[in-house]
Order: sequence, then C-alpha cells, then structure tokens
Amino acid sequence: MISLPFDGAILPAAMALVVWTMIVWVWMYATRIPAMQSAKIDAGTLKHKEELHRLPTWARQVADNYNHLHEQPTVFYVVVVISYLIGLTQDLQVQLAWAYVVIRVLHSLWQNTINYVPIRFLLFTLGSIVLAAMSVHVVMAMLRGATG
Repeated sequence: MISLPFDGAILPAAMALVVWTMIVWVWMYATRIPAMQSAKIDAGTLKHKEELHRLPTWARQVADNYNHLHEQPTVFYVVVVISYLIGLTQDLQVQLAWAYVVIRVLHSLWQNTINYVPIRFLLFTLGSIVLAAMSVHVVMAMLRGATG
C-alpha cells in the first residue's frame, strides 16, 4: 500500500483541494488585474463579464479554471463528507480522494499554462472516473450498511 498523509484521513484531501482553489484564486487576480490594466478595462465600469473577452487568452483561462474548481469538485466535497460521516475512510477511498486532488491540480496547471484541450479533456475524464468510483464506493457502503 502507498503511504498516505495524515494517517489516511479523508478530510485533508478535501482541504488540500480547497487550498489549491485559493492558490488559483490568487493566480487569477495576479494575471487578470495586469491584463485589465493593459487592456484599459476599468473594473468600476464593467456591467457584463462578456466585456472581459477583450482580455488575452492567458488571463481568461486562469479565470475559467478557477470557475471549473467550483463545478465538479463540489460533488467531490459532498462525497468526501459523506464518506467521512459513514466511516468510509479506509485506504481505497482515501487513495481515490487524493488521486482526484492530484488530477485536479494537474488539470489546473495544464489549463492555466499549456491548455492543449485534448490533454485537458483526458485529465478531466480521469478525474471524473475517479470521482465516479468514489461515488459508487459510497453508494455500495450505504447499501450494505457498512461503516468502514
């Protein structure tokens, strides 16, 4: 078995993704503010996000990724909490949780830098498969009344 951080606890995996999301939030503003200044976009006069399409791709893709970190990962957070509440925190579920976090970080790094869509899609698909496996694992545990 692979040695896991935090004695195999599942909640730190979710917290790691929260921390990563905050890192991407900082990254977004570190790219967006200078890009807005260069494009002479005044945040005080913006009415619609469509006006931000004047920003260069490298600034928009980080903001897009920040938004993506608030989409599918919300399901991950729910699955982690339910896993914790029903005691489904053995090695397999924890490994899947950490695998999902690593894949999401790789997805962010890829989208925010190279952004070659076929590879980004592959990373998204891998993350989706891991999340589906976690979800099935929870449903199976709930159906059999298992607590770990």
